[in-house]
Amino acid sequence: MSEELISKIKKTFEESIVTKQTVLDEGLYKVLVSAGDKITNSIKKGGKLMICGNGGSAADSQHLAAEFLIRLTSDVNRQGIPAISLVQDSSTLTACINDYGPDDIFKRVLLTLGQEGDVLLAITTSGNSTNIIETLKSARENNIYCIGFLGNGGGEALELCDSAFVVPSNITARIQETHITAGHAMLQYIEDTLLDIGYLQKS
Repeated sequence: MSEELISKIKKTFEESIVTKQTVLDEGLYKVLVSAGDKITNSIKKGGKLMICGNGGSAADSQHLAAEFLIRLTSDVNRQGIPAISLVQDSSTLTACINDYGPDDIFKRVLLTLGQEGDVLLAITTSGNSTNIIETLKSARENNIYCIGFLGNGGGEALELCDSAFVVPSNITARIQETHITAGHAMLQYIEDTLLDIGYLQKS
């Protein structure tokens, strides 16, 4: 293997470290506290978290929803926290694409399952995905608080979010890596808060 290829592997780690260090140095992580409080308050009032994204961000939305519903770590067994990924099964996705179009795949599910007082977490590295923009617009129209996990300066989505964690990078992979770290950190905050106030019980 050439030294050039080896150096690319090293550079991947270096870029990831620099991106996350910038999040710390600029205090960008602090928005996760206010976002976590919004989700916590929604859950306490019988609401839920809805998450959506495309591609790798779709995987992140399902990843995080699973950890809300089941558990984050094996160290803490607790009740599930109401969350759902708007990235549904292949039958639902293809039915919506066929009958309405790709721009409606998340909006359709949100309008069916979402209620006033719920929270939407929209994950998009570009901030400009049309189906995310349409979902954010629908959420705002229905009094659903909108949180964005964004990159590339936030894009069009930034103006539609009530709060946003914007990764200081324009490299998709670095943005995605930081998004999932942010998701884990925010979930840990929510879990700890709900346990501290006695809303969640350990099992």
